[in-house]
Amino acid sequence: MQLPFILARRFVAAQDVEGTLPKAAELKGQGLSTTLDLLGEYVRERAVVDQAKASYVELVRALHDTDAPIDRNISIKLSMLGLNIDRSLCLDNMRELLDVARETDTFVRIDMEGSDVTEATLEIFEEVHAEYDRHVGVVLQAYLKRTREDVERMCALGARVRLCKGAYKEPEYLAWQRMSDIRERYSEYIEMLLTRGNFPAIATHDDLLLDATKSFVSSRDITPERFEFQMLYGIRPDTQLQIRQEGYGMRVYVPFGTAWLPYFSRRLRERKENVWFILKNLFRK
Repeated sequence: MQLPFILARRFVAAQDVEGTLPKAAELKGQGLSTTLDLLGEYVRERAVVDQAKASYVELVRALHDTDAPIDRNISIKLSMLGLNIDRSLCLDNMRELLDVARETDTFVRIDMEGSDVTEATLEIFEEVHAEYDRHVGVVLQAYLKRTREDVERMCALGARVRLCKGAYKEPEYLAWQRMSDIRERYSEYIEMLLTRGNFPAIATHDDLLLDATKSFVSSRDITPERFEFQMLYGIRPDTQLQIRQEGYGMRVYVPFGTAWLPYFSRRLRERKENVWFILKNLFRK
């Protein structure tokens, strides 16, 4: 149990909101934007859903009430709001959260989970986007074979998309398996989002993809104000600062909460690439 705990201290800011806000303020003082991410996923108990909704609302209000100059920006998972229990429950909880987000001018990013809930997640996002467009965005995963159509779908909607590679184990008929294939699709989708999307978020620690993005925006005269890079808390902090110093927007996802063990164990168990990713980034700057 000690190894995951040590890793958690590197990659998870704190176990509660109070301990997380100073970490986010420190990053903001370095010129980095932040998104706060309350850990938890694949919830199937109503009592846990109710508590998660209350925690999300508490987080939004804490960001509004703090005197620290912290971005009002959070990431949520729909399973924490009841997606795996009842769709209507999830939608009602999402609307309740977005009412508070709109009241406090907070941006809420709907994160992606496994492919079994991708379509349900996008359908709920589309439903709430119609009413809360300025305050809600979504995540797409480049390794899924359906993602090109989803990028088209989100561009047509004018949605704010965060593109990541994807961290869950998926079968070959649903997802690309080779990293070269995933990188190729990621680059294709980023070019689509940069030319046709609405302030896309390029979420990667991969130097090949970072360099390819910089080359593409330079060749198309796309200014840094039209997109941002995103990385995870504790991973390549020197690189985060370097990218910011180059004039690009850099947002750091800041996980927190008591559910850090499932957060690590699921990812380390599901894909061997995630184990290598964690070990490699213990030593990268």
